[in-house]
Amino acid sequence: MTQLVIEQALNGLQFGLMLFLLAAGLTLVFGIMDMINLSHGSLYMGGAYLGAAATHASGSFLIGMLTSMAGMAVIGVLLEITLLRKLYQRDHLVQVLATFALILIANEVVRMLWGSKPLMLNPPANLAGPVELLGFSYPAYRLLIIAVGITVAGLLYLLVTRTRTGMWVRAGASNREMAEVLGINVRRLFTGVFALGAALCALAGILLGPLLAVQVGMGESILILSFVVIVIGGIGSIRGALIGSLLVGSVDTLGRALLPTLLRSVTAPEIARQLGPAIASILIYLLMAGILFWRPQGLFPARG
Repeated sequence: MTQLVIEQALNGLQFGLMLFLLAAGLTLVFGIMDMINLSHGSLYMGGAYLGAAATHASGSFLIGMLTSMAGMAVIGVLLEITLLRKLYQRDHLVQVLATFALILIANEVVRMLWGSKPLMLNPPANLAGPVELLGFSYPAYRLLIIAVGITVAGLLYLLVTRTRTGMWVRAGASNREMAEVLGINVRRLFTGVFALGAALCALAGILLGPLLAVQVGMGESILILSFVVIVIGGIGSIRGALIGSLLVGSVDTLGRALLPTLLRSVTAPEIARQLGPAIASILIYLLMAGILFWRPQGLFPARG
């Protein structure tokens, strides 16, 4: 049982760090520009497809990852300049409708380019097997994902807290109008933030590609979890996005792995098999409700 808990805790850490890559850009977009961008999940999907295609063409997972990040950053900039910039001053309903339309367009574009069948993406050959960790075997590729997630989180922390650009981002997230009065070009800043968010989405997409199916519509479910993360952590807060991601990833993974086992000790196996996944699927929403009841603004709001 201890080994199962440790293994699932590592899986939760890995999933949480990938959620952070998605939520970091989304929370800054929402925090700085007050922009609800439902197409964020489509950038994740596009990054997975572009990375898989580049990996198959080059034979190198690293080249596929770099190509995916660079390509989606460019697409993100073009999307922000041509369309999203026109939505900043519109109300949230218009933003939701416009970016939902982008989801439908992105899905059809992917179908035209790669078809409707899932695209296979294998991890690097030297990381395909398990390694011995704390007395049990654990997939080496999942450890790579954890290492990349921790590294990116550290670099984002340094960027936001130790650089002039990070100071501008924090100022824009806390009070956009005051930042503009002080001479900060918030429009250019937001374009850069959006490009960074798109690149992080692509990184999450290609890293999760070997674990999940690279398929049309893969961004919708992960988008819901990303919004849960930024609501829990506090809109506009990188620290909140990290803590919220780790909480959601751990609760979701441990709940799905351990709840059926725990329920078998108090109910019949058939009931536990049906009830466990059902309860596990709503745990993160119960977590969100509890945190919002305690702190309606989230754990670490940028506009504290």
